[in-house]
Amino acid sequence: MSTPAAGPALETSGLSKSYPTGALHRGRRPALEELTLTVSRGEVFGYLGPNGAGKTTTLKLLLGLLRADRGSARVLGVPHTERAWRHRTGYLPENPYLYDYLTPQEYLDYAGRLFGMPAAERRERSRQMLERVGLAESARVPMRRFSKGMLQRAGLAQALLNDPELVFLDEPMSGLDPIGRHMVKEVILGLRSRGRTVFFSTHILSDAESLCDRVALLRDGRLVTVGRLDEILRIDVSHLELLASGVDAGVLDRLPGLKARRALGERWSLEVEEKSLGPVVTAIQQTGGRVLSVQPVRESLEDYFVRQMGAKAAPRPGETA
Repeated sequence: MSTPAAGPALETSGLSKSYPTGALHRGRRPALEELTLTVSRGEVFGYLGPNGAGKTTTLKLLLGLLRADRGSARVLGVPHTERAWRHRTGYLPENPYLYDYLTPQEYLDYAGRLFGMPAAERRERSRQMLERVGLAESARVPMRRFSKGMLQRAGLAQALLNDPELVFLDEPMSGLDPIGRHMVKEVILGLRSRGRTVFFSTHILSDAESLCDRVALLRDGRLVTVGRLDEILRIDVSHLELLASGVDAGVLDRLPGLKARRALGERWSLEVEEKSLGPVVTAIQQTGGRVLSVQPVRESLEDYFVRQMGAKAAPRPGETA
């Protein structure tokens, strides 16, 4: 089992990549421009952006699958161009290619051999990982019979096989049903509880909001923002969110200044204007309800994402605004 060391898990400085364009490849299309960020050890870091923003390009650069035009990166304290860190990391691509004639058990045994794991360790880790991702009962089924979601689970098992210090996950929820998504969330939270670092890209913003310590937002290959959610999401003090219980739906129709409501089982999440807080609390209490909490309304990560994507992008070098 690897022992995490000190220092950042991941650092990039001015990392850039472009691709040739045109029939004669005389032009260059920027895919990633001057990416500079730091990911701390033990955190879940969400890498967000629309399709084509440069997320997968970033991962491939970090993993050595693409060569950068310029810039540098360090993975677990080691230059990303070296091999010394690779046995300490795991990687799940968005669309993992697996040998479909193999069973998950055979595939993980093969992956373990590539890592240089002893036979007994391969068997035990394979068993643990297949159980962890819900494939224990399909361990001896050829993967050509698997659905996309089952292949995703097998790919995740492989990414975790070597007990990595840092895990790269590219759209890990892709193709999964709600049960599978819950499983992946539990895996990610379990990794964090053990001091592991997770760097994952996703377009499912609700998952990022519930899992991430910090997020970075990428647009057109450029970093828009990076930070903790409580730092980047707006707080609207003119509107308050109340959590209440024991409130009849008919009472809600008569509450003054009610802007929105959402049922949470036997509770209600209510958004009200700040000036209406007193009358609303009084009305709830007089009808036998209870106000459990009051806090300013914070925009969701989805709202923030849409706001940033809708903003006019800064011109690239050589472009006019």
